[in-house]
Amino acid sequence: MNNIEFNILFPAFIAGLLVLATHIPLGMKVLARGVIFADLAVAQIAGLGVVIAGLLGLAERPLLVQLIAAASALCGAALLAWIEYRLAEIKEACIGLTFVLAASGGILLMSRDIHAGEHLKNLLVGQILWVSSGQLIATALLNAALLLVWRWQRARLGNLGFYTLFALAVTASVQLVGVYLVFASLIVPALATWRIKQRRIAYAFAIGLTGYATGLLLSAWFDLPSGATVVWTMAGAGVIAAWLLAFAEN
Repeated sequence: MNNIEFNILFPAFIAGLLVLATHIPLGMKVLARGVIFADLAVAQIAGLGVVIAGLLGLAERPLLVQLIAAASALCGAALLAWIEYRLAEIKEACIGLTFVLAASGGILLMSRDIHAGEHLKNLLVGQILWVSSGQLIATALLNAALLLVWRWQRARLGNLGFYTLFALAVTASVQLVGVYLVFASLIVPALATWRIKQRRIAYAFAIGLTGYATGLLLSAWFDLPSGATVVWTMAGAGVIAAWLLAFAEN
């Protein structure tokens, strides 16, 4: 592999590592709470904020874009917390509907934008190969703060606190890797290890890192879209790991 490819792939791999740092513990909690679509809904609502910022002509002011995306995601977090509290029996249906409405709203807002197709692709699949050092540093600092709160205040967060933490993590991740990879990073490692009692975090990270490393290498070698390739390789790593772990237990 030449130096140009390494200089592109290494920051992308670091971006994946940063996403996994928050999404693996949050994903396990999401799976336990039975709110699988929460990630997609919050990610799409954060993306809706990015679309609104673009329509307001703020695309060249990344800090304002981030603030609008975060504000949108926090509004979504408050809505999801209310749904889980008030509509617990049908929460998955309501959260799924929230995702569809946010996605459809984004398409409607972009309907008069000649670059809408490219914007939508970037939102869903992301631009992991083009992350900047500034994005990585800002995300690393935010994730460190979120993980500290998660470690020391997890038992006291409550519904709104959990969804607030979740929304901030997802907002940062969507800007790095897109909606699809955010969802895969949250669900695949947690789902593949859901029966494991010991060293579950370690196995989950191994699955996630394998998915990112293998997917990025394959996308470079075969000139494939990086985000979509990583989603598939992570899913494949999850299936293989789940089979091996089940076999080891028996």
